[in-house]
Amino acid sequence: MSKKVKKEVEPPPKDVLDPLLIESKTAATVVLMLSSPEEEVLAKACEALYKFASKGDENKVTLHGLGAVEHLYKLISHENPTIRRNAVMILGIMASNYNVKKLLRELDVTSSLISQLAPEEDIVIHEFATLCLSHMAVEYTTKVQIFEKGGLEPLIRLLGSPDPDVQKNSLECIYLLMQDFQSCAAVRALNVIPPLLEMLKSEYPVIQLLALKTLELISKDGETRKILGENKGLDCLLRILETNEFSDLHAEALAVLGNCLEDVHTLRLIQQTGGLTKLLSFVGDSTVPDIQRNAAKAIAKAASDPGNRKILSEEEVEKCLIKLLEIDNDGVKVAASQAISAMSEDVGSKRAFGVQGISQLVQLLSRDSEEVKEAAVTALANLTTASPNNASSVVEAGGFEPLVSTLSAQRDGAIANAATVLTNLAEHVPFRARIGSQGVMSALAEPLRSTNSQVQSKAALAVAVFGGDADARTEFRNAGGLGPLVELLCSKNKEVRRNACWAVMVCASDEQTAVELCRLGALEILEEINLSTARKNNFSEAALEKLLDNNLSQKYSQIGYLSSSNIITDGFYDCGRIKPGVKFLSLEELSMQELTDRRAIIFINTKPQEDLTVQDSQDSSSELTVLSPSISRGGNRERASSVVSPMEEKQELPGQQYSLTKTSTKEKGLRKGKEKKEEEKMKEDTQVILQVQDEIKVESSQWLPPPDFILLDYINAAFTTILPLTTTREQVVALAHINCNRFVADKMGGPIERDKLHDFSWQLHISEIEFELKCNVVPIGKVKKGTFCHRALLFKVIADRIGILCSLVRGEYNRAWNEVKLVDDSPQGIPQLLLPPQEYIVDLMFEPGFLMKQGSVQADQYKQMY
Repeated sequence: MSKKVKKEVEPPPKDVLDPLLIESKTAATVVLMLSSPEEEVLAKACEALYKFASKGDENKVTLHGLGAVEHLYKLISHENPTIRRNAVMILGIMASNYNVKKLLRELDVTSSLISQLAPEEDIVIHEFATLCLSHMAVEYTTKVQIFEKGGLEPLIRLLGSPDPDVQKNSLECIYLLMQDFQSCAAVRALNVIPPLLEMLKSEYPVIQLLALKTLELISKDGETRKILGENKGLDCLLRILETNEFSDLHAEALAVLGNCLEDVHTLRLIQQTGGLTKLLSFVGDSTVPDIQRNAAKAIAKAASDPGNRKILSEEEVEKCLIKLLEIDNDGVKVAASQAISAMSEDVGSKRAFGVQGISQLVQLLSRDSEEVKEAAVTALANLTTASPNNASSVVEAGGFEPLVSTLSAQRDGAIANAATVLTNLAEHVPFRARIGSQGVMSALAEPLRSTNSQVQSKAALAVAVFGGDADARTEFRNAGGLGPLVELLCSKNKEVRRNACWAVMVCASDEQTAVELCRLGALEILEEINLSTARKNNFSEAALEKLLDNNLSQKYSQIGYLSSSNIITDGFYDCGRIKPGVKFLSLEELSMQELTDRRAIIFINTKPQEDLTVQDSQDSSSELTVLSPSISRGGNRERASSVVSPMEEKQELPGQQYSLTKTSTKEKGLRKGKEKKEEEKMKEDTQVILQVQDEIKVESSQWLPPPDFILLDYINAAFTTILPLTTTREQVVALAHINCNRFVADKMGGPIERDKLHDFSWQLHISEIEFELKCNVVPIGKVKKGTFCHRALLFKVIADRIGILCSLVRGEYNRAWNEVKLVDDSPQGIPQLLLPPQEYIVDLMFEPGFLMKQGSVQADQYKQMY
């Protein structure tokens, strides 16, 4: 008999909850579930959150605010593959949000994501991990992290994935990484070229496009281009260009090809296979601006090498580029102009562009696009360099006005190259004058104020080229260009400083500009530059010399020497030796100072004010009265009217600086008259000078020095009595000698005995004149008791007017003397012209007219005695 045993069912453990189905429609509740220890709960929570985040950016922001990112970061390393997959999926789609990316970067999620790229991981994990990395790789810091943590190698490996999404995400991430030079250099060793070329065969255009963009970046490296050629990459690129259905890839393919064409051997290979001809034909037939632009860029890159320029010229690339200039697209015009700039380095190409290309470039200067202007004027700068024919073509195309206008462009490159083109054109003298009439000097004033050293240098060089014309210098001075030009002398850029010195040297060619440059501090800056062996240059030394040569008053004050070529003209003044660092004041500033016991300032001026001032009878007659020597002032009217104007009668004299006037018969009688008449005349002259100075101080428009009629009489007499003498020696002696019409020595108090020099009270006499004039500035004609410095100055002034070559040297203690070069009497049988001239010192104090040979005891005593 059998027994049935009944088994009892064991009850569940007391600590285990019965299965509970929860339905939640609140994201916050599901986020809380991410903290659950149950894998099934975690998996379902992640799945729900993925669907929620996929619905839009607002939901991603909501999850970020609920703290979901921190939980998901922990779950991407979970042991359960489903949980890990779902967590990666959520982060992949949420990483497109900026705040999520920022938080992921702070959590340093990069390493965890790279670990998910292992071959054994699920393909879905590969897809969303690469998606997350591609979103984060936009930021530079993440690029560095991916590279440093070895993320590049698994990304390249995943290019061979069978899933197109994995390929696309991996490729996009690699493309972003290649924008950093470190990754670009490292990718070559990882053999990335073959898988990238395979991507070009993909059926998905987005993958092909990313592959081409990546190839464009890495093919900038020469070694990478070689690998590309070895893997028949050029053939792939050319096939894409030949396939019409790939038209959306043509622009990028041309960009890659452009990098490859930089290598001479590659370009030669393409030429030999007929690919270059097909390429240029393809560009010429295309109507797509992006293709045309990239083609022009490719040509520009290739033309950077001389060998490539020769190959391109053989294929008549010039015609292609000229045709591209006609395309109504600014990007194409810019690229074509840049390619022309590169090709113009070749002499044959420069000639080939000819009239048609240059005329189109000139027209582009009037375009609204600043980028187009810059590219066009850069091309013109290269085309006109060392090419007279192209310079003429620019002129024929009417380039003067648009080039001058381009000097006020917004781009520094356009301004600098416009100045270069104008400088190139100015090498031809006829063009220089025509450009000057367009107001180029006024237009150059503003570029000198630029902070760009290239603009400063080219503008200063242009000033140096165009500043040779007197009217151009006046225009430049009136435009305020001298100030910024002087500032450029302090530039730390060697080329800018050199060109500025050159421009100053040229601008200092006339006295008025030289004086203004000195007022602006150019002289002091140049002196400082020339003290430095590192900063000085040939132009700085020449500029300093030119400034002083055209500002003789300051030169004599600083250096104490005027050579025979330094001709003293009206407006010169001697204010004595100036100490270093002390500002050199103008004659106007000195005349406005109160009367002091300082050394008198002796000035030279024989020109009547009516010759110095242009009166506007309609506008200024009621406001300004300009003194003329013909104004009724007793005997002065008679004397002024007796002097013939230099414009009315000129004398052709050898070495003569001015054609001075003849005196009337009445004035000759006055000169031979009695002493009383001369004294009366001097009093009248004093009254004229006083009244002139009073009237000048009232005038506010322009200060003018009063005329020195006494000095004018001296010069007129010298023309009459000294100039007719046959030899220079006779003229020198006569100008100094007391018995010859009473010249320099007699005008200044006659000869002085050596042992009675201290009794010669010339200081008191000068003080009396200053008190009489109520001014420290004294005309030299008023000085009747003059010492060495006054006599030597008067001798130099008259000698310069009548053509006697002599120098003026300042010594110590009011000493000064004149040096002349004379040829001694020749021995019998030796022509005098073959003898070298000897230098002599002219005695004007003790034995007027006595000539002392330079270096002799008498000459040394004359210069050093006190």
